[in-house]
Amino acid sequence: MTDKELLFTAIKAMDKSYSPYSQCKVGAALLTKSGKVYTGTNIENAAFSPTICAERVALFKAISEGENEFNKIAVAGGKNGVIDGIFAPCGVWRQVMREFCDDDFEIIMGESEEAYKKVTLKELLPHSFSPDNVR
Repeated sequence: MTDKELLFTAIKAMDKSYSPYSQCKVGAALLTKSGKVYTGTNIENAAFSPTICAERVALFKAISEGENEFNKIAVAGGKNGVIDGIFAPCGVWRQVMREFCDDDFEIIMGESEEAYKKVTLKELLPHSFSPDNVR
């Protein structure tokens, strides 16, 4: 799957966002090393701390289905579902990525359906706390 196809899948996932409080819709599409794609969307909660980001939804769906090797993820988001520039992953997602993904895992951040920025996990999180720190 190309980066552009994965990004388009993430953008389509934004439609399923449950974001009545922030109105910020986020979609994610995760490509596993086996070639399967898992989508996710942000799900808010009135108490805020139970809120979960789109990227974690996609990853946890994949893990719950037995997947444990990942290639890349595309992320897009914006207020009222309108993409307005790069939508970078939150800090919680960055730490979760560090738990399950290799340094060369790619993060595609959608700027529009035609434009995106791509970085590796190592570039996004250069001095990370990883499972190796507690083994």
